[in-house]
Amino acid sequence: MSPTDAHPSDDHPTDDHLLAAAVAERAGALLLDVRDNSTGDGAGALGDEGDRRSHELIVAALAAARPGDAVLSEEAVHAEGPGASAQDPSAGAGRGSRRVWIVDPLDGTREFSEGRVDFAVHVALVVNGRPEAGAVALPAEHLVLSTSDPPSLPPRGRRPLRILVSRTRPPAEAAAVAAALDAELVPMGSAGAKTMAVVRGDGDVYLHAGGQYVWDSAAPVAVALAAGAHASRLDGSALVYDRPDPWLPDLLICRPELLHEVLTALRGDP
Repeated sequence: MSPTDAHPSDDHPTDDHLLAAAVAERAGALLLDVRDNSTGDGAGALGDEGDRRSHELIVAALAAARPGDAVLSEEAVHAEGPGASAQDPSAGAGRGSRRVWIVDPLDGTREFSEGRVDFAVHVALVVNGRPEAGAVALPAEHLVLSTSDPPSLPPRGRRPLRILVSRTRPPAEAAAVAAALDAELVPMGSAGAKTMAVVRGDGDVYLHAGGQYVWDSAAPVAVALAAGAHASRLDGSALVYDRPDPWLPDLLICRPELLHEVLTALRGDP
């Protein structure tokens, strides 16, 4: 889906799917502006500025459009620390609320700071623990994929299977699955970028172990499910969002026809 499909001119769409797409697109455009106009103070300062300014834009936009909803933002939680007040709407007031926007203002801060393309903006609405609407902006590609007009998984073709993994900490489980399925491992940055690679047909499986937070995967999972992909824990059990503890131990996103083979390989079954 192109960014214009998100109806960015409508600041307060009545449709949650359109709102997620519009807000993610606006934050992505801001991030490109931040990077293009960097003062050269170093990668750390650039990443911090991008995180902060994207967070401020997203929280303000959601507060204006959906004042009754809670917002859980990665940047607010990290800024406030583990003792952040549960009543601060930008620091996790959503925990236990029925409608919660779970957002990652800049997923792939390292990649953003290094001038790479594999960073993303995540905006998801979780209702009763399940991502119901979501958008992933890939700003460097000028692309927003969302549940407002979800893409369909393209045919896989005859190429070897591709398993998307973290650039910095690829899990041993992925190597085991790759060996079992004669697949290749493809390192990539942001969880959103890896998930969208599966959605767009550039990869087949995204497998993560070692833990993530709910904001790392809520929006990517919303889009992947809407596109027809499978999303679960590594044991095949359901992903539950808006939990008291925002930590999720693992994640599996794949083409549905590969699910049985992947789960079998993860179990180590012959």
